[in-house]
Amino acid sequence: MLLELKDVSLAYGRIVALHGISLTVDEGEIVALIGANGAGKSTTMRAVSGLRPVLKGSISFDGQDITKMRADLRVIRGVSQSPEGRGIFPGMSVRENLEMGAYTRRNRPEIDKDLERVFGLFPRLKEREKQSGGTMSGGEQQMLAVGRALMSRPKLLLLDEPSMGLAPMLIQQIFDIIVEINQQGTTVLLVEQNAQQALSRAHRAYVLETGRIVKEGTGAELLHDPAVKDAYLGVA
Repeated sequence: MLLELKDVSLAYGRIVALHGISLTVDEGEIVALIGANGAGKSTTMRAVSGLRPVLKGSISFDGQDITKMRADLRVIRGVSQSPEGRGIFPGMSVRENLEMGAYTRRNRPEIDKDLERVFGLFPRLKEREKQSGGTMSGGEQQMLAVGRALMSRPKLLLLDEPSMGLAPMLIQQIFDIIVEINQQGTTVLLVEQNAQQALSRAHRAYVLETGRIVKEGTGAELLHDPAVKDAYLGVA
């Protein structure tokens, strides 16, 4: 087991956003978290990446308790996040943005190798290597955010709403690339409002409602679950 959350609760001030959730991610999986806005999906990601402290419960990663570990040390351990809203550096070039993703690393030949891997996954980024991130389209910025997260060579890649605001054709492309990244050996935890795309790619998935996990199963099981269809897939 690569990641385990046990009875994790988290609050913003007095508002409790997660109510004792437990989930696991095994090495080599794509695991999806689906749910409506405000269900606690992004909050779960922030708990895993260390951007928000947990009230109670524990988080273990690769056999180590990381509940109180600083976010930057989690990156070094192998947890990397592509955040909701992308969070790229608009004044930096594509290449500089990608190199920022490797800030914890020192081995130049290995960094260059990973740059080539990212350019292989996202040829558009190679074409725009010298262009500043802020002048790129939403789809290109999303590619850049995912590419930057890969530059730390993570064991676990956290993807928060990778398809948000993208055209349907690009959404398909981004999800195909997520599958390719996974097939290359990176475990993926995916938060996504596009439940159809997420469940059709995920090995397993959890459904969150108001900070609680209400369903779990394989991607295929949840894709065909009548309640999930009704609530999240727009079909009865």
